[in-house]
Amino acid sequence: MAPWRRKADGTGERASEADTTVPTPTQKHSICMVSDFFYPNMGGVESHIYQLSQCLMEKGHKVVIATHAYGRRKGVRYLTGGLKVYYLPLQVMYNQSTATSCFHSLPLLRCVFVREAVTVVHAHSSFSAMAHDALFHAKTMGLNTVFTDHSLFGFADMSSVLTNKLLTVSLCDTTHIVCVSYTSKENTVLRAALDPRIVSVIPNAVDPTDFTPDPARAPRGRITVVVISRLVYRKGIDLLGGIIPELCLRHPDLDFLIGGEGPKRIVLEEVREKYQLHDRVRLLGALEHREVRDVLVQGHIFLNTSLTEAFCMAIVEGASCGLQVVSTRVGGIPEVLPDDLILLCDPTVRSLSDGLEAVIGRLRRGAVASPAAVHARVRSLYTWRDVAERTEKVYDRVCVEEVLPLAGRLLRLRDHCGGVAGSIFAFVAVLNFLFLLLLRWLVPDQGMDRALDASGPRVLWGPPQRDPPAEEAGEGSQPQRDPWSDGAPTAEGPLV
Repeated sequence: MAPWRRKADGTGERASEADTTVPTPTQKHSICMVSDFFYPNMGGVESHIYQLSQCLMEKGHKVVIATHAYGRRKGVRYLTGGLKVYYLPLQVMYNQSTATSCFHSLPLLRCVFVREAVTVVHAHSSFSAMAHDALFHAKTMGLNTVFTDHSLFGFADMSSVLTNKLLTVSLCDTTHIVCVSYTSKENTVLRAALDPRIVSVIPNAVDPTDFTPDPARAPRGRITVVVISRLVYRKGIDLLGGIIPELCLRHPDLDFLIGGEGPKRIVLEEVREKYQLHDRVRLLGALEHREVRDVLVQGHIFLNTSLTEAFCMAIVEGASCGLQVVSTRVGGIPEVLPDDLILLCDPTVRSLSDGLEAVIGRLRRGAVASPAAVHARVRSLYTWRDVAERTEKVYDRVCVEEVLPLAGRLLRLRDHCGGVAGSIFAFVAVLNFLFLLLLRWLVPDQGMDRALDASGPRVLWGPPQRDPPAEEAGEGSQPQRDPWSDGAPTAEGPLV
């Protein structure tokens, strides 16, 4: 079992120091989660932000979310439990990430931060330009900042070089950074040239009530391998295309059930057509989150062929549904599940085929744990309430640390980011500060209406609280998690 799962704090390797420097938490925080990636878009970052926000609200904190508008979803919306989401009218540039100039988003984000009396700005994902903008503006406004990195990056190609330089600028004066695995922490520390002592490791989690086993749904007399992934290069879809015909030839009773969409779908379609496997390889296309469990329980084995992963929530969801997990040994995946719940392979067709052969043999002999036993193990390892408790300790810590004034930020940028890039972004920071002064002169903070709280210690209104079903009300149950449930009132209006 990975060492961080045995820790009860959220500061990773700095556990002993945090115990002596963070006071017993007595205050409640007003937190703004910021990312380009949130519902109705589906993915791991979106789920992480939503689940973490719900659990933080359970603990009495005020949480709001800022993201960009999705089609007609604009203005202010309220999700389950009174979770307020600002869908800001920002232009999407590529892959749901907004265009960035460090200035066009300042009036809108300042409005959110001031109206909601935000004390901590928590940005998510290196891919999100809006997250980097929010960090930049929050530091200009003197707010505490936290950043969670959900991905791994390389160092050699041009895209990685440019992204890593931006990350260096963005994180050099961020108060604290959170990574989802120790591999991710090492990667982020190297990419952004950070002090490891300000980087914590807090894993993702899964709601066990969402991913429960149902052995009756799996076909009898056949073995089904389930793959749920975006069909892109970094998810190893080319490897999957090599595995399918080889194993289908060896095992006439083996089927593949593949959920997901992406540019590499054509690879799987070509394999299915070439080897005439239409009745044994089913391509389900894009899945909504609520459909994932219904697909997982139809299988016996969950296969992950990723070439790079910081954590990989998919294998946790597969294991929670009682499936045997076979995965590539890359990134932070070896830290996610105990050795008896996962079979790790090299990212090659031969190694993955051998791994699947081994698990198929165990299934035929009945030498595997029952789905209920596997689910019980996963349920004990990962809960969102544990993630929220660790994150809360990070917030307690950053709130007692000093936010660098403008002069300190300029020196940090010059010293940390190099003479050229540091000077350029120091100049941008000065312009950002002058723009903030102009906005404060045009619309003073004192003249901006304060929003009514639907969460936190000063909550004034919220949706009616519904008692959870009896089977979900016991120990270890999770908060209501369907963001589009009937019990989640929605409101839409201009951002003023």
